[in-house]
Amino acid sequence: MSPVETVRGAVDSAELGRTYMHEHVFVLTADVQNNHPGEWGDEDERVADAVAKLRALAAQGVRTIVDPTVIGLGRYIPRIQRVAEQVPELNIVVATGVYTYDSVPFFFHHRGPALGAGVPDPMVDMFVGDITEGIAGTGVKAAMLKCAIDREGLTPGVERVMRAVARAHHLTGVPITVHTHPGRRTGAEVKRVLCEEEGVEPARIVLGHSGDTTDCDHLAELADAGFVLGMDRFGINVGTTFEARADTLVEMCRRGHAGRMVLSQDAACYIDWIDPGALAFLPQWHYLHLGEDVLPHVRERGVTEEQITAMLVDVPRRFFEGPR
Repeated sequence: MSPVETVRGAVDSAELGRTYMHEHVFVLTADVQNNHPGEWGDEDERVADAVAKLRALAAQGVRTIVDPTVIGLGRYIPRIQRVAEQVPELNIVVATGVYTYDSVPFFFHHRGPALGAGVPDPMVDMFVGDITEGIAGTGVKAAMLKCAIDREGLTPGVERVMRAVARAHHLTGVPITVHTHPGRRTGAEVKRVLCEEEGVEPARIVLGHSGDTTDCDHLAELADAGFVLGMDRFGINVGTTFEARADTLVEMCRRGHAGRMVLSQDAACYIDWIDPGALAFLPQWHYLHLGEDVLPHVRERGVTEEQITAMLVDVPRRFFEGPR
């Protein structure tokens, strides 16, 4: 077994238990929140709401969530500490990295490689510091690296972040989650850049949002290549349906890939990217959807308890433990 860093300190990997590998606590636009605090409202009320929602999740038997909120998503660890202290029955694992679909944040435009070939990228040191020393003086250490490649593909900015994440991985051993766009088969670019060129083992990478496609042949190819597939957007039924997501999971289990998948909802206690009124059109997008709706559905269609345990307990544990 191996220690895994959480908001409240390291726990043994055997203690992670049932784990949701991609859930946010808050997703925020930092500049807007800092300059227009009326949108956010009362801090104590927001924290109390998050505590209540996460306690309800823990009551379902979930013991760990991985929160991949990084630069570009409004990460603010002191607030997450306040929440975690009030939900001691739930481990919250946090991440470091940069979330972008196109260019790097302006902070990096005229630093590092932008100044010339061979100039070290400051992102690497920032990521490594978050992992080895802690984030912003809080003492909370990241246990996951995060980058993204979406519909826009491998832009220069996306590639720069991806390579910085790979280098931080090699310096720390921390695994990686990548926001992908399976409809555009961006997993192939992840494979080329992170694995073939940067030497990261596919088993140390979650291809996030793999469940956004119903192309099981494509997903099976990625699973056979050694990647962990993030079936992690249950409840976001935009351009798809509950049945499509769930039945894709059933088919992948039928093909024998339960040992290569993890589950989640990509939900949040609060996300300021969406008008609160619009969330009424996504009634299943919340922390309890997997337990209330998805697992009963897939059980009825032949997914076994052993397979569910593999996806929720065994695969996450092995992912954090790394090679032995």
